[in-house]
Amino acid sequence: MTAVQVACPAIKMDELLVTWLSDDEVYARILRMVDDAHKSGKSHSLSPASPPLAPISGKKTTEQDTELDPPSSEKINPNSPLNPADGAPVSPAPDTPVILELPPLPTNRPLSPTQSFSSRLPSIRDAFGVSPAEVTANAGECHPAQPFDGGHIGRTSLTLRHFVKVTKDLCGFPTFFNAPLFRRIRSLYPVAEEEGEEVVTLGNFERFWNDEMAPFDRHERFFRLVKRPERRYIFQEDFHPYVQELLDYHPGLDFLSNHTEFQEKYAVTVITRIFYVVNRCHNGKITARQIRRSNLLDAFHAVDEEEDINKVTQYFSYEHFYVLYCRFWELDHDRDYRITREDLLRYGDHSLSHMIVDRIFDAAPRPFPDSGGGSSGVNNSEGQEGGDGVSTNRSREYMSYEDFIFFMLSEEDKSNEISVRYWFSCIDVDGDGKLNNMEMRSFYAVQLHRMQCLGHEIVPFEDMLCQMIDMIKPNSNDSFVSQDFLQAECVHVSGALFEALFNLNKYLLFEQKDPFMERQKREDEFESDWDRFACIDYSRLAMEEEAREEEAMEIDWVTVDDDDDDGDEYMHAAITPNEAPF
Repeated sequence: MTAVQVACPAIKMDELLVTWLSDDEVYARILRMVDDAHKSGKSHSLSPASPPLAPISGKKTTEQDTELDPPSSEKINPNSPLNPADGAPVSPAPDTPVILELPPLPTNRPLSPTQSFSSRLPSIRDAFGVSPAEVTANAGECHPAQPFDGGHIGRTSLTLRHFVKVTKDLCGFPTFFNAPLFRRIRSLYPVAEEEGEEVVTLGNFERFWNDEMAPFDRHERFFRLVKRPERRYIFQEDFHPYVQELLDYHPGLDFLSNHTEFQEKYAVTVITRIFYVVNRCHNGKITARQIRRSNLLDAFHAVDEEEDINKVTQYFSYEHFYVLYCRFWELDHDRDYRITREDLLRYGDHSLSHMIVDRIFDAAPRPFPDSGGGSSGVNNSEGQEGGDGVSTNRSREYMSYEDFIFFMLSEEDKSNEISVRYWFSCIDVDGDGKLNNMEMRSFYAVQLHRMQCLGHEIVPFEDMLCQMIDMIKPNSNDSFVSQDFLQAECVHVSGALFEALFNLNKYLLFEQKDPFMERQKREDEFESDWDRFACIDYSRLAMEEEAREEEAMEIDWVTVDDDDDDGDEYMHAAITPNEAPF
């Protein structure tokens, strides 16, 4: 063998192949197999009876291939020994069956912003009840570059109860978004009812998808669906249809089905908590950017998948609602759904100073307008939408239920940015964005007076301030700014300064804290101080409710026993010795 032949084995193999194919018998066999393939109209496995070509097997067809491929198209096996593209013979393939694997269609994944409606037309038609034969017959419409022509397919329609697959699988929204999405499409593209039922046609859904969904990411789609079409922001009342659907269909809220009043209060609580977390500027108007920066969409999906509503502690937990509403009810002694300054002073066993209560009523954020006694009302949104300021048309002489939620969430968890800014705005009397020594001294003077009256050891202002500076480490020792409290290394203790200035009970607990208990608190299962407080307080409230029920049952039993004694005396007087008591 020459050096050239050793260096070029491919050339030698080609020479051997040409020599083999030049044999007349081999060539005749190849022609016969090609003729058989043309006569059958599709490619077949080459006959294993032909010894030289036995290793080559044809393509295996599947049901999925039959549905997706047009039946009239003529296919040639790419591993066939004769390629019709150039008419030249090719080398035989290895002895491996050729199987076409198609990726599964996503069932719980929404269309991506770059995916056109037509590129997912088979799945969408399947959701609208179109048969595989119709999908195959219109396979050319599935190309993203071609416009979708509804034709007879466009007359296919879905009723509300059959629209869930479109809502969940195609649009990527939670299940309880089904009815609001269905109504939104019908309001934008009206269509006549069919057999007395409202429907959405495939053609109208395609128009909605191309206009409202396809050009946007998942957060923008959510934002555009929840807000009203003519608005630029999400307002308080925009969430009501979605929370109402959650109340109607979530298994963890079935017990509220006969309690309309508490359904309303639960909805108000969920929506207010959403605005507390998402609407960081607290002006009552949520933007698309705020939705994108929050975990709201993930929380909606979580509550859709989770049967235990209390496991979704973000926004939706019924136990959290129970704690918030019971605390409000305890303070609202006249049952007018309004809390006065005197009512709020009783919060937490009179732990708050009168000075901070006055500042809460005068300066704390209030994003919602007057809602008629604490129930969620409708914003005067058209008059407010142009501005960015906080609503000021509500009297500051009382606090509604929504305002109380803002207060309590901030009071029981001071280790996050929202509560820090809430209390910072209350302490910053002059509004210069700094807490100077004069402002802090004026608040702490009230605390000193309370310590003295209650017989506690007095901690001088200078000692307290030095301790807080060591803990928080502000950029300047002359004043604190909001960013000082938000440093990652001290955010879990930044609330101590606020407690020292206006919450005497918590400040005394902070002074007497057990390091071992603090370590346990950091290692427990709760994600925030609010979750921990809500769990403990709910257990307390539940035990108190059980005690009241047991006491009521004992009273009922005593009453029943007295009635039974009277009945026995009457029965014995009426029965003769020879008569049975029945």
